[in-house]
Amino acid sequence: MVRFKNRYITVEITCPLVPEHKPLTLKSKIFHETVLNKVQQLHGDFGIASIRNGFITKYCNENTRIAIIRVRHGPHRFVTSSLPFITKIDKLDVRLNTLYVSATLKHSFLFIKNHQIAYLDSMWSKLKTDEERMKLESAVMDFTKTDVAINIENIT
Repeated sequence: MVRFKNRYITVEITCPLVPEHKPLTLKSKIFHETVLNKVQQLHGDFGIASIRNGFITKYCNENTRIAIIRVRHGPHRFVTSSLPFITKIDKLDVRLNTLYVSATLKHSFLFIKNHQIAYLDSMWSKLKTDEERMKLESAVMDFTKTDVAINIENIT
């Protein structure tokens, strides 16, 4: 049996029109289709055929604007080269930054956890009440929207 290697691409979605503390109205299916369309546009039929098998959006958090894409090792270069050229998702003007490319989903979540802790530290100074801080912390540290059953507390 042949083992297929995957790469997990952690992407930050920035939108200049929506303030940082407001969540985006972003569905993972629309994000997935947008990436596929851009790969089709830039790399043609060969690029789309290369990534189609094994291409999944594993995680998409509207509050922190972070997404994880799983794609096979090798053709992942088509996806990473196409991400900077995506300027619109649905009706939102966006810019995508590749934060991290890892071989396992566990390492992607470790990176996201550290990234989101830094995000919380920067946003806490802007909030006035403890209730707002608790709501932000629960929204930012929410890893339950994934398709994979990974217990994040055991990763640390």
